[in-house]
Amino acid sequence: MNAWMIWLAAASTLLRLQGMLPANPQAMSAMSPDAAFNTAISFVTNTNWQNYGGESTLGYLAQMLGLTVQNFLSAATGIAVVMALIRGFKRHSAQTIGNFWVDLTRTPLYILASLAVVFALVFVSQGAIQNFQPYQDVPTLQTTTYQTADKQTVAVDKQKLPMGPVASQEAIKMLGTNGGDFFNGNSAHPYENPTPLSNLAQMLAMLIIPTALCVVFGRTIGDKRQGYAVLAAMTIAFAAACIGEISAEQAGNPLFASLHVDTQVSALQAGGNMEGKETRFGIAQSGLFTVATTAASCGAVNTMHD
Repeated sequence: MNAWMIWLAAASTLLRLQGMLPANPQAMSAMSPDAAFNTAISFVTNTNWQNYGGESTLGYLAQMLGLTVQNFLSAATGIAVVMALIRGFKRHSAQTIGNFWVDLTRTPLYILASLAVVFALVFVSQGAIQNFQPYQDVPTLQTTTYQTADKQTVAVDKQKLPMGPVASQEAIKMLGTNGGDFFNGNSAHPYENPTPLSNLAQMLAMLIIPTALCVVFGRTIGDKRQGYAVLAAMTIAFAAACIGEISAEQAGNPLFASLHVDTQVSALQAGGNMEGKETRFGIAQSGLFTVATTAASCGAVNTMHD
């Protein structure tokens, strides 16, 4: 409890002081007290619920020290608790269920950090950004004009693109089944999840540790078959959910038929229900991601879950 309160206080303080801290090229101001407290609790408890847009609210240091560190610690805490539970099943041949602080130290160092480096490099190779540059103004393909409230005509020929150390946070976001995101668009944002291959890697990152823990369970209790049985049950449930999800989405909304809207697959359209989905992923990868993030209890999304 004392450690949890320290982490909570540290995260809240960092978010409140970010306006005075370095690595904040956009000069993001301090979070309000209630927003900082809410965000700190959310990330410390692995809830990762957000009521703000990261690219318009947080500087790079706040993202890294305030949120990414908690992504590591909260995930490590969960794994340490699982290991204590697994050892509890073996108590007929063991005197203790291990040392929590030893597990909490080893998990980030030996498992999470190592895997995070690998996945971050994969994401960067696919186009996810990883830098400390200020936001970039780039020219648009065409100039757009609009009128202000006082009837002034304004021409817009530039767009501001956010930057930041995204790939590194994305890696632990997925590996730790956190879901708290650098950008408001979450894993639908092209700077976080640029390609179908990066989308596949993100799904793998979400599921790799939960899957491995099934095997760890069998080996720890001395009966590998029990671990494989748990994994098989989980896999069957996962496959059934994928079939139901993707089939329903690919079938489209039946109410559209009464409106004479064509949702069938053809040379001109993908068919099915593409509402809220990224065209670079389509229905199959979006549906698979939806089931994976739900099965892993992760908050990451690459579509709108409405």
